[in-house]
Amino acid sequence: MPDQPRYLDTDQHRKIAYHHLDGSRPGVIFLAGFMSDMTGTKALALESWCHQRGTAFTRFDYSGHGASSGTFESGSIGDWLEDAISVLDKVTRGPQIVVGSSMGGWISLLLAMKRSHRVAALVTIACATDFTERLLRPALTTEQLQSLESKGVAELPSHYNEQPYRIGRRLIDEGVDHCLLDGSIPIDCPVRMLHGMEDRDVPWEISRMTLERLDSNNTGLVLLENGDHRLSKPEEMERLFLILDSLIIPLTPPDQAG
Repeated sequence: MPDQPRYLDTDQHRKIAYHHLDGSRPGVIFLAGFMSDMTGTKALALESWCHQRGTAFTRFDYSGHGASSGTFESGSIGDWLEDAISVLDKVTRGPQIVVGSSMGGWISLLLAMKRSHRVAALVTIACATDFTERLLRPALTTEQLQSLESKGVAELPSHYNEQPYRIGRRLIDEGVDHCLLDGSIPIDCPVRMLHGMEDRDVPWEISRMTLERLDSNNTGLVLLENGDHRLSKPEEMERLFLILDSLIIPLTPPDQAG
């Protein structure tokens, strides 16, 4: 598996770093979370698992993340959705199972709506649907709101990094255009959701609300009693692999099976 990423030039003139493994289909494509990149524990564990079973796999960095072009504070949900669409369209082939972590879960839902003919199934991990409106905006302090208004950026402390996040006003303003929880969600492929009940960042009820609004009649929510937001422990990853196997096997064409 190559250490150096390849790069995709998008129609929006962004340079997106990615890794891709050829293999059987449906392939798996991983969408990382907010301020996360494709070198995280889950992304690499999924890549190893897919490599071992001969399944195609793709991971990438949104613009402003990791090795891709752009700055984080200038990005938005719409930008990162465009990045995901570009990778799906130009890097992968055939049906894909999209695995989205946290913010990537929200983007995976939007991706399935935009590319229903390509997304064979969805798996979300600590899905952060509508987090800019339901979680981020209400948590902003008066000082942070004033900074967004006057400077266009604000700093947020992080549980995971010493340096604070710098978010842009556009992330909040543009996020409204992609919110899903106020109505039905027109996705009819199989959807499986994993969420830790000890998640301090995204309450597990967000996944439940999302599930209730899906048009699909093939859905499932797995709540892990002691799970935190990351859900990257070995036993949690094994749970994810079992879910993926249960989705991949029925979708694998007979000539690729066994």
